[in-house]
Amino acid sequence: MQNLNKVAVVIPYYNASKHIVKVLSKLPNIVCKVYVVDDCSLEALPKEALSAFSNVEYIKHEKNLGVGGATKTGFAKAIEDNIDIVVKVDADDQMDTSYIKDLIAPLVNGKASYAKGNRFRDFKALKKMPFTRKIGNLGLSFLTKAATGYWNNFDPTNGFFAIKTETLKRLDFDEISNRYYFETSLISQLYFQDAVIKDVAMPAIYADEKSSMSVWKMPFVFFPKLIKTFINRLFKAYFVYDFNISSIYILIGTPLFLFGLIYGIYNWWFYSSQAVFAPTGTIMLVTLTIIVGFQLLLQAVHYDITKAPKVN
Repeated sequence: MQNLNKVAVVIPYYNASKHIVKVLSKLPNIVCKVYVVDDCSLEALPKEALSAFSNVEYIKHEKNLGVGGATKTGFAKAIEDNIDIVVKVDADDQMDTSYIKDLIAPLVNGKASYAKGNRFRDFKALKKMPFTRKIGNLGLSFLTKAATGYWNNFDPTNGFFAIKTETLKRLDFDEISNRYYFETSLISQLYFQDAVIKDVAMPAIYADEKSSMSVWKMPFVFFPKLIKTFINRLFKAYFVYDFNISSIYILIGTPLFLFGLIYGIYNWWFYSSQAVFAPTGTIMLVTLTIIVGFQLLLQAVHYDITKAPKVN
C-alpha cells in the first residue's frame, strides 16, 4: 500500500498543544506527508518539539474557519501535491492512528471511496463512551442516515476517516460546512457521486480533553441543517437528477398524508368543540388518506434504502 499509494494525513489544529506531539509520533510509517493546519489556535504550536518530524508541513490560517475549513485547506494542499489518499485525524489524541491501515485498505482495494471509523462496533469501548454522548450519537446517526441517504452506514459524524483525492476533486468544497456539520455535509455531497462508504470498527479514546460543542446545543445546531440536507437530497435525487417510482410515491403520498392529518386534526377540534360525533364519511376520509399516504411514504423510504450507494 505504501509503494502504490501516497497517503497523507490532515490534522486541523486548535488548542491541542498538549496532544499534538503525541498524535504525530503515533502516525504509522505508511504516511508520507502530514498537513497540520493551525486554525488561529489560542495555544501556539510547540514548533521546537515538532521539529523532529521531517514530513510535516504547517499551514497557518489568517482567521478561524472551524474544523471543516481547516480540513478543506489540507484537502486542497493534498490535491496540489498529488496525494492519492487523505486521512483526517484530530489533534486531541482521541483517535487510535494504528487503524489508519484499516481505513485505507478498502480504498486501496477499490471497495470504497471513503472509509470512516465506527465506534459502535466495539462493545467494550462503547461502554466507556460517556452516556450523554452515546445517546446523542445514536439519535444523530439515525437522523443523518435519513438526511444523507447512507442507510447502511453508522456513526456518520465520526471525524476519523480516509478519502481518495480523486473523489475530493469531484466535490464542491463550497457546499461542505466549515464547522461542526463538516462530516455530515461531506457525506451528503458524496451521495451524489455514488461514492461507496465503508465502516471500520474502532474504539474512541476519551481522556481529559473537552469538546467545544456542548451536548445540549447539538440538537439546535444539527437538526435544522439535517432537515435542509434531507429536503435538498430528495429534491435533487428524485426530481432533478432522476424521476422514478419513488418520486411518484412522494408526490402522491405526501399530500395525501398531510391532508388526512391536518383535516383530521381540524375536524377533531371542530366536532369536539360542538360536543357532537363527527360524520362517518369524514372519519373514513381522514382514515383512508392517512393510511394510503403513509403506506406510499413507507414504500418511498424502502426504495431510498435500497438505492443507498454500495459495492456492486
